[in-house]
Amino acid sequence: MGEDGTVDTSLASAVSEGIADRLAPVDAELARRYPGDPGTRQPVHTVYVPADVFAAGTVRAWGEQARDLLDRHAPDAASLAAVLGLPAALAGPVHDRVRAKLEREPVEDLRIDFEDGYGPRPDSEEDAAAARAARLVAAACQDGTAPPYVGIRMKCMEAAVRDRGIRTLDIFLTGLLAAGELPGGLVLTLPKVSHPEQVAAMVRLCEEFEKARGLPDGRIGFEIQIETPQSILGADGRATVARMIDAAGGRATSLHYGTFDYSASCGVSAAHQAMDHPVADHAKAVMQVAAAETGVRLSDGSTNVVPAGSREQVHDAWRLHHGLVRRSLARAYYQGWDMHPGHLPTRYAAVYAFYREGMEPAATRLAAYAGGVGGDGGVLDEPATAKALSNYLLRGLDCGALAPGEIARLAGLTRADLERLAGRTPASPAPGAP
Repeated sequence: MGEDGTVDTSLASAVSEGIADRLAPVDAELARRYPGDPGTRQPVHTVYVPADVFAAGTVRAWGEQARDLLDRHAPDAASLAAVLGLPAALAGPVHDRVRAKLEREPVEDLRIDFEDGYGPRPDSEEDAAAARAARLVAAACQDGTAPPYVGIRMKCMEAAVRDRGIRTLDIFLTGLLAAGELPGGLVLTLPKVSHPEQVAAMVRLCEEFEKARGLPDGRIGFEIQIETPQSILGADGRATVARMIDAAGGRATSLHYGTFDYSASCGVSAAHQAMDHPVADHAKAVMQVAAAETGVRLSDGSTNVVPAGSREQVHDAWRLHHGLVRRSLARAYYQGWDMHPGHLPTRYAAVYAFYREGMEPAATRLAAYAGGVGGDGGVLDEPATAKALSNYLLRGLDCGALAPGEIARLAGLTRADLERLAGRTPASPAPGAP
C-alpha cells in the first residue's frame, strides 16, 4: 500500500471490462429466468368444486360446514389439542384463529372444476356451466364475497378434449369481461400437462385472447398441473418440468402436484396413493428445484380421506390431514388442495401452529440480524437466512396466523421492514389479508 492509501494491482481495468462484456448476456439470461419470488400473497390452499355444483353460496356453505364440524368434534382448544397433539400454549390461539378464519375467509383460493371433478358433458351443458361460472364469479368479485383467488380448471391440451377446454376457457373469460374486467385474483389451471408444447399452446391461447379483447400483453397467467410422469422426466432424460416453465414465457404462476393421477401413472396401487408416497416426494423435489428462484410457486396435492362419520372417524381423518399438511410445510410446500369442507379446520390448524410456534424465535433472530448483533442466541445468520425468516413471518401474516402487532412487539419490525429484508418491493396489502 502506498503512502497515499492506494493499493497495488496487476490487472488492467480492461480485464474487468472484458469479463463484464462477455458475461452481459448471461447476466440478462439469469435475470430473465430467475426473477425470484413475486412478493405477493400465496394462498395456503386451493379448494376444488365441480362446476355443476358451484353456486353463489358455495364459499359460505364450506365455511359453515367446517365450523359445524369443528363445533361438534373439537369445540374448544383442549379438545382440538387432544385430537391433533398441539402443545397447550398453542392450542388456544390456534383454535380461536381457526374459527375466526372459517367465519371471515374460509376459502383462500377457489377453483371451479371443468376437468376430472366435472367430467365429459354435452357441449351445450358445459357451455352453459362456463357462462354461469363467469356470472357468479363476477358477481362475487363485485359484492366482495369472492375468495382472494378464484378461477377455473379447464380440460387439458390432449387431442380428445383440447377443443372443449379451449372453448370453456373462452366462454369463462369472455363472460368475466362482459361483467366488467378480469378479477385481480384470477387463476387458471391447465391440467395433465405432459409436454412443453402443450404449455406453449396455452401461452398462444392467452396471447390470442388478450389481442382479441385488447388486454395488456401478459395479463393472463396460469398454473401448470403436474400429474403425469412425462411432466417430470421426458423421453430424452431431461427434467420436463423445467422446460415447461421456460415454455410458459413468464406466464406460469405455479406448479400443482396431482396426487392420484401421478401415483396411478407410476403404478402405485390405490391403497398407497398418497401425498407422502416416495413417488410423490420425488416428483415434488424435482418440481421444487426446477421452480426455485423462477417466481413460479409450488402446491402439494390432496388426500381423499374425508372427515365424515363417527367422531372417531372424523378425528382419524383430521389427524391424517393435519400430519400431511405439517409435512408439506416442513418441506416448503406452502400450499395444497382441499377437497372437502372438513379439511378446512385441520388445514388452518396445521398452518397456524406452524407459524405461531416459530414466530418468537424467527422474530428474535431477525431483530438481532437487523440490529447488527451477530450470533445472538447462538445463531450467526446471513442475508439468505434473514430473507427466509422474513418470508416465513410474511406468510404467517398473510394467512392470519400472526398479527402485525405481534411482530412489532417481538422484533420491532413493520411489514415494510420484513418486505425489505425479504428482498421484496413493498406493496399494498395482499387481497384478503387481515
